[in-house]
Amino acid sequence: MSEGSGSSPLKSEMGNTTISNAVVSQIAGIAAQEIEKVQMGGGASAAVGGFLQSVTGGVTGGSTSGGGNFSKGVSVEVGEEEAAVDLTMAVEYGQSIPQITESARRNVINRVESLAGLRVTEVNITVNDVQIPEERPMLQEQEQAEEMARRQEQRA
Repeated sequence: MSEGSGSSPLKSEMGNTTISNAVVSQIAGIAAQEIEKVQMGGGASAAVGGFLQSVTGGVTGGSTSGGGNFSKGVSVEVGEEEAAVDLTMAVEYGQSIPQITESARRNVINRVESLAGLRVTEVNITVNDVQIPEERPMLQEQEQAEEMARRQEQRA
């Protein structure tokens, strides 16, 4: 069973470690949000849609595990030793989209590989909105309202 010692950080002679899609999705989402001028999941239109879903009882985000907004706009495929990541985001107007997306891609790869021990095969990024800087406080307030609604639903 164990031919090469340390062939994968997730397999050892003492057992195997499995990391769920939800965990990798959260790591990737947090890593992408560490880049300035990035809003995961899109801009104002996505925020309004998410708010309406939370008010009407719809499911928001891509995670059902209570991961909050960390996995919003993130889709992953996780294998035994590797992962592929798809991100959907908005970028602040006036910023270089290629530079920001490349920074996000590098950070996601570094974080997933160092924290989860998985080799990242690709990070595909879709920029679906351009955000005006004045919208950011409104989006943050809306995200806080969504989080409060989710917590209330969990208590009920």
